Amino acid sequence: MSAATSGTRVVEAGPAGEDRAPEGRAPEGRAQARVRAAYARMREVDRPEAWIAVVPEADALAAAAAVDARVAAGEELPLAGLALAVKDNVDVAGLPTTAGCPSYATHPAGRPGPAARTAPAVRALVDAGAVVLGKTNLDQFATGLVGTRSPYGAVRHATLPERVSGGSSSGSAVAVALGVADIGIGTDTAGSGRVPAAFHGLVGIKTSVGLVPTGGVVPACASYDVVTTFTRDLATGALATRLMVEAGAGAAARRTWPVDVPVALRDEPLVAVPRAQDLVPLSPGWRAAFAAAVERVRAVGARTVEVDVSGMLEAARLLYDGAIVAERYAAVGEFLATGPADADPTVASIVLAGGAVPAADYVRDRLRLDAARADAARTLEGVDLLLLPTTTEHPTIADVQADPVAINRRLGTYTNFVNLLDLAAVAVPAGEADGGPFGVTVIARGGEDQLALDLAARLLADEDGAADVPGYAPLVVGGTVELLVVGAHLRGQPLQGQLADLGARFDRAVTTSDAYRLVALPTAPRKPGLVRVGAGGGAPIAGEVWRLSPGALGTFLADLPAPMTLGRVELTDGTWVVGFGCTAEAGASGADVTDTGGWLAALAAGR
Repeated sequence: MSAATSGTRVVEAGPAGEDRAPEGRAPEGRAQARVRAAYARMREVDRPEAWIAVVPEADALAAAAAVDARVAAGEELPLAGLALAVKDNVDVAGLPTTAGCPSYATHPAGRPGPAARTAPAVRALVDAGAVVLGKTNLDQFATGLVGTRSPYGAVRHATLPERVSGGSSSGSAVAVALGVADIGIGTDTAGSGRVPAAFHGLVGIKTSVGLVPTGGVVPACASYDVVTTFTRDLATGALATRLMVEAGAGAAARRTWPVDVPVALRDEPLVAVPRAQDLVPLSPGWRAAFAAAVERVRAVGARTVEVDVSGMLEAARLLYDGAIVAERYAAVGEFLATGPADADPTVASIVLAGGAVPAADYVRDRLRLDAARADAARTLEGVDLLLLPTTTEHPTIADVQADPVAINRRLGTYTNFVNLLDLAAVAVPAGEADGGPFGVTVIARGGEDQLALDLAARLLADEDGAADVPGYAPLVVGGTVELLVVGAHLRGQPLQGQLADLGARFDRAVTTSDAYRLVALPTAPRKPGLVRVGAGGGAPIAGEVWRLSPGALGTFLADLPAPMTLGRVELTDGTWVVGFGCTAEAGASGADVTDTGGWLAALAAGR
């Protein structure tokens, strides 16, 4: 691999080894094979500007061998065999953290020497079997959406090298797009985990602010920073995201899932889309591509409604043009004030301007943000999600060098406000425009990340592994509970909508043990009651297990009408779940339909 631009901290990878294990040595496992392929691909594409530090191949192979050994010993490592690229504002133990500024990694006002610990979000992925390949280039101090603001060189687009890669998480996106890495770690304050995804046809998942821990991350704006993932498929990104969120659980968590968090998108969601006048910033090609994406949303079963997003677009200006920029000065301003020779002049001017912001202006703009969040809530009232173009166009590197500030600002039109307004986002590929990839972003309210992922899964329905259950993305929400339904709440039955309103998620079809009778009750609508009569006294009864949040289950129970009850029900595999039953009085008076084996069969038989 060739060296990057002068001043780069690239650690040269060693020579590739043979794919065949030497005689007498056990064949390499999946992780080692993947790491060898990653380094071979790295040499093949020869894109040194994407990397700031590369782990020596021998060291990465040793880490992979340890993963293979753990798998062979019986450990379940969900990311075993996957290669990981980490943006260089996120700590990896033993490697310097430059944040795109070489002197920052060794300056007393910066973070002297190699990182002592790996950031918790990355540590979670490594513990799950991922192998770190190295640290990737970025717009310096995560300030920019173009990928050109770095002394390590402008990061070229993976397949259109005359165009920008998108920033600030440029190197991580390129590493994934070129097939070197399976997961790229980015950070996203203003769109850095979404714009590069759009430019490269990747999936970029940006959770609600605070769910993923930001320890070990050089802050851009600490109040709004999010650690994100780039992947070539949704399933891998969702799995990595869940692991990173779980790393932030516990007493020190900045945020946890709401107790009533929805865990599934309804079958026919209502999706907001911008008015025509709110799409004026788009290039003509991107505007046409967005119109096609809206049609795709309708084709997968959603209804759409136009809304006025001008208030959100106006709020976006507060991130750079308002007093919120003071947070960037608080993060690295004192270091940049020392005048390091390797500081990017555009980045330095932005950050240093934050040092002159009066405290009263900062408080005033935070209050403006509060009002903007309330306005956004009103705009999204009654809808499930918002669909936006991820960005406005795909400029060339020459365009950005000629006009670095204005183009960067334009690229953030539909991204800058998302964290400010406490929204979650999933960027997905949506075809092509202007000769390159085009992407859209699914926006959800804070804490409702799963809804955005589920619509993303439907939009990517032809993607292998996009969903673990038809219509759903893999689950990123933890702490859910199970509910067994056997009658009117089954899929396609009259009361299924109650579960949909609670954000419940179909999990699996099951049958009970043979300890139950099923009786038809004279209710409106008609529904059955499940009655426990003891082992062997009844028959297996067909049902469905749904998954929902604890708060949603509590709401469901509070609204449950007589004579229905909830209690523990035994399944054929010997496990017990919370499920429907009925009072003894109702069970004694109902018509027995146990012999049908389930409510749907009873209805089909006219019982």
